[in-house]
Order: sequence, then C-alpha cells, then structure tokens
Amino acid sequence: MRTIDEMSVNALRILAADMVQKANSGHPGLPLGAAPAAYELWANHMNFNPADLNWENRDRFILSGGHGSSLLYALLHMFGCGLSKEDLMNFRQLDSLTPGHPEYGHTAGVEATTGPLGAGMSMAVGMAIAEAHLAAVFNKENYPVVDHYTYVLGGDGCMMEGISSEAFSLAGTLGLSKLIVFYDSNRISIEGSTDIAFTENVEQRMEAFGFQTLTVEDGNDLAAIGKAIEAAKADKKRPSFITVKTQIGYGCPAKQGKASAHGEPLGAENVTALRRTLGWDSDQAFEVPEEVYAHYRELAARSADAQAQWNRLFDGYCAAYPEMKVLWDRHFNGDAAESLAADEEYWAFEDKPQATRNLSGVLLNRLKDRIPGLMGGAADLAPSTKTYLNGEGDFCKDNYAGRNLHFGVRELAMAGIGNGMALHGGLRPYVSTFFVFSDYTKPMARLAALMKLPVTYVFTHDSIGVGEDGPTHEPIEQLAMFRAMPGFNVFRPADATETAAAWYHAVTVKDAPTALVLTRQNLPQLSGSSRDALKGGYVLQDSGKETPDAILIASGSEVSLAVEAKEILAGKGVDVRVVSMPCMDLFEQQSQAYKDSVLPGDVRRRVAVEALSGFGWERYTGLDGAVISMKSFGASAPAAKLFEKFGFTVDHVVEVVENLMK
Repeated sequence: MRTIDEMSVNALRILAADMVQKANSGHPGLPLGAAPAAYELWANHMNFNPADLNWENRDRFILSGGHGSSLLYALLHMFGCGLSKEDLMNFRQLDSLTPGHPEYGHTAGVEATTGPLGAGMSMAVGMAIAEAHLAAVFNKENYPVVDHYTYVLGGDGCMMEGISSEAFSLAGTLGLSKLIVFYDSNRISIEGSTDIAFTENVEQRMEAFGFQTLTVEDGNDLAAIGKAIEAAKADKKRPSFITVKTQIGYGCPAKQGKASAHGEPLGAENVTALRRTLGWDSDQAFEVPEEVYAHYRELAARSADAQAQWNRLFDGYCAAYPEMKVLWDRHFNGDAAESLAADEEYWAFEDKPQATRNLSGVLLNRLKDRIPGLMGGAADLAPSTKTYLNGEGDFCKDNYAGRNLHFGVRELAMAGIGNGMALHGGLRPYVSTFFVFSDYTKPMARLAALMKLPVTYVFTHDSIGVGEDGPTHEPIEQLAMFRAMPGFNVFRPADATETAAAWYHAVTVKDAPTALVLTRQNLPQLSGSSRDALKGGYVLQDSGKETPDAILIASGSEVSLAVEAKEILAGKGVDVRVVSMPCMDLFEQQSQAYKDSVLPGDVRRRVAVEALSGFGWERYTGLDGAVISMKSFGASAPAAKLFEKFGFTVDHVVEVVENLMK
C-alpha cells in the first residue's frame, strides 16, 4: 500500500477502536478487519457525493453486519458526510448521531437500518431490483440516467442467517449484475471459531445461487480488493460475491483472530498496543493527521464530480425526453393523495357481497395506472392474494421493466426486499402472503416500521374463515402482534369502501408501513360505510338515542355480524350503536374529542367482536364490557361451521349484549 492509503485505512481502524473504547461498548472486531475493503471501495470505486447524500444515481452501500457501525461512522466522518469528531465521541450515547447499529433516517449517509444479521443482504437485493427496474423504465440510448451499483458488506453471521440464502437465491435467479456482496470472512463468531457450527463451502453455495464468486486471500491487499471489484463490475449477467479473508480485531496483538475482539472494547492497554502495531503516531484519542483528512477531501471531491457529470447528463435527458421527466417526477416526487381522493372511479363498487381480497385486487389494478411506481408481488400466492398487476409483465432477467415480482416461497426475504425497494426510492413496493404466514415477515416488517418506510403488506385469509385448511393456516394471534408494533398501521376492512380507504392510506402515507388484512369469504357492502375509515374507527350505524344502550365494536368480517345483531336487539327494545374499527392505529392518532364522540365514556356496555385473539380490545371495552374473540387455535371445517362453533353468530352477539344489559 502507498503510505497515504495505509494511513487512511488505519485512520478508520483507530477511530473505530476509539469510539468503542470511549463508549465502553461496541464491536471493534469487524471494523479492524474490514477497514481496507471499505476504504478501497469508498475511495476508488463507489460513486456518491458527500454534499448530496440523496443523489438518485448514487451507488448504495449497506453494512449488513450492523454491529460494525463504528466503521461506517468513521467512513462518513472522514469523507465529510456530516458526522463531526464530537459525533464519533458520542458513539452509542443517548440522542447521538452515532447509535450502536446504523439507523436510516437518523444518520445521514446510512442507507438502511441494520441490526438483525442478514437483513442488510435482503435489503441490498431490493435496492438492486429497484435499480434494474428503474433503469429499464427510464434509460434511453446515450442517456443511462439510472446506472449504479448496490454494495453490501456482511460477515459469517449474515451468511448463516436463512434470510441471506432466500434473498441471494432470488438475486441469482434474476441475474442482478449490479449487486456486489462483500463477505468479511474472518471465521469467528461470538462463541468462537465458526467451525463449531458453520463449515459449508460458502462460495460453492453462492455459485449454485447463480453468483460470480471471487476471493481476496489477504484482506489488507488493496490492489487485490480493487481488482476483485472491477471483475465484479465486468460481469454483466450475474451478481457478484467477493470473499475477503480478514482477521477479526486486526492490529490488536491480544485480540487479533479471537472471538473476544467481536463485541467488547479492546481495553485501554490494547488500544495503545493497536496504535503501536499500526504505526500510528498519536496517542491522543480521535486524533487524525491533517494530511489524511486532506486525502479524504480529495477523494470526496472526486465523488462530487461524478454527480456533476450525471447532472449534465440528466439535463440533456430531460430536454430530449420531456415526457420522461414528467414520469420521473411521478416516480420520485409524486403525491397521489389529492387526485385519488377526488377520483370517483377509484371509490366506486357494486353493491354485492365480495371478499375483501378480491376487492383489494380490483383496487390494486386501478392504482397501477394512477401510481406508476407501484410494484410488488407475493410469496408464490398472487392468484390467492389477488396481487397481480394485469398487463404489467413479470420482473425477470429478460424483462426488468415488469412490475410483477415473483418472490417464490420466501416470505422473510420478500419483506426485506420490499424494504430495500422503498429505501432505494422511486417505487411504492407491496408484498403479500397469507396472514398466518405473516409470522415469517415480522422481523423485516419491524424494520420497516423502525425506518418509517411506506411498504404495503397484503395479508389475506385473515381468520378462522380460512376453514378447511385448519389451524395451521388460520391466524389467531397475528393481528394483535402487528397492532402491538409501533408505527405500523394495520387495516382489517369490512367492505369495499373500507378496503378502498385502506389502499388509499397505504399508497399516500409517507412515513409508515401499512398492512391490509383481508378475507377469503364474501362480505356484504354495509350501509353507513364511509371514508371515515381513514380515521381508524367511526360510527357505522348509530342508535336512535342520544346515549346508546350499548356499543358494538368490530372489524372486518365481524362488522356485518354487529349490524345484524343491532337489528335483532332493536326488536327487543335495545338500541345500540355499531362502530367499525378497521385500524386501531389510526384511531389512536385522532383527537381525544373525536375518540370520545365515537366511544363516549358514559356508555360502559361495550362488546367487541373479532374472530381472532381478543388481546388489546380491553382498551375499548373496559371493565364493564365483553370481548367475543378466539381463545384457542382454530379447527378444520367449513368456515360457516367454525364461526358457529366459536361463537361468531348473530344470536351469540345478541346474547352477550343482553347479559350486559342485565
């Protein structure tokens, strides 16, 4: 290595070690070993502009091994991306810009929130899918306005996690040649050598997935790393997987190559020894020579030139293809809320019983022409979840312009890929599976909520109404699980109007994921159903009294039960209000005055009806109310038989209300 390169790599190592040491918390092992690969990539191969970290055509870099966050923060600091030395000194402290794992939207330059190992790998695949699709839509001869790479760095843990295999299997199938994966192979995990649990030939696995595989034997050899990156870029048909053989904790004599280097500070004496081994002159923590800063400034200026060239290209593109500039703005800056709210065709449906999954399918195909960035698919279930965009083609290696993604039976990776597509920008992704299998999506759905990503989850077969498939396919606790997640809006609509409202919210919200939980069985269109569903809960049918005798609250398929029970109760002299609660999350965001108008505090006889777990309904029914819900798993039988067996009948609802009246 040239002297300035060696100093620049070691600056990353020293800063990372100092961050962890000052915080007395963190993971120094990965940064010390992987610093050369990160430096070579950022310095000589990656296009980005520190002055505009949101440039649309920048290369993306995801640190899938998010525990090594101090390496990413050191890079962002040295390249002048907005992190100061003081920010580094506040590593892992409350409200700092340098949290323990990278957080998207919190720290400028962080492309994805990573923490669960392997998550970054799936999100990188999603970004590469977005790049390939947008390139197919927008690029014209001599105008490659979408032309960038997605780089992701992870280690042995990322490769052990199943989500990586799911995502890479699909990436190879799709031939995503702009995806380049760095495997920091140091052969150490928390419990010791990876040989105790992980002895497979990773490169052969990646070859089987359809990747070009490359190996750098010495993780300190910048020239070899650079050569591997260029070889990866030269392959135009396959994604590439670069194994970089490193030593965890490199440069620290007492820790190098040992598991103890992974997740604990090196210790003051070992940090001093690290400085001596690396030939670092200063013993002052966080001290970097000015000549190293000057070198990084020069590298950053070179990166800024890449955007300047692209800006000139894009200006010429817009002049030559003004209609594409309009489409570009719809993809990257579009807001459909106002036009969609006034679009009567979007909101119109026949007055006949329909399954909400079917209604959702109709709405999705209405939306595809109104929102050109809408793109997604299902985990091998599109015919059942009704999530296919008619006439839009399939996204595959022969047609990246297609808008229908076939994720295969890979729910976890599907959700992570959806996150990556949203993070990339320019697309409105949706993903889909049966609601009971939402368990497989949960970790990545949680990251979507953490990152405030507007990803839509279409979950069908929403209750014991699944019927004959039995308890393995009948969701019970899943709705409560998703409702419990902060920043995640869960809709369970009761009819066409509420389903339209749910989709309207999903494609217009900017800072939260949305789930649509939909029925397989037909539901009637309800009198009183309205766009007030966008408030989360509303009075569907009121009583004739100023103060109702009781309130029935329900969601989804059970709302019609409540409406029928209201009619029966009226004949018995009991006047009730029916409240539809399609989205508790949005209802909780309303003013207290509105919530009190729907559920007045002086009406204590309240009955909630939902054919899933009753967990969470107590906040609305109170101590004097009742919840008609599932208290066990389901059974295998026709849906009508199951609703009767578990008490979801008009007669039972009436009986519960009458008991409260006593």
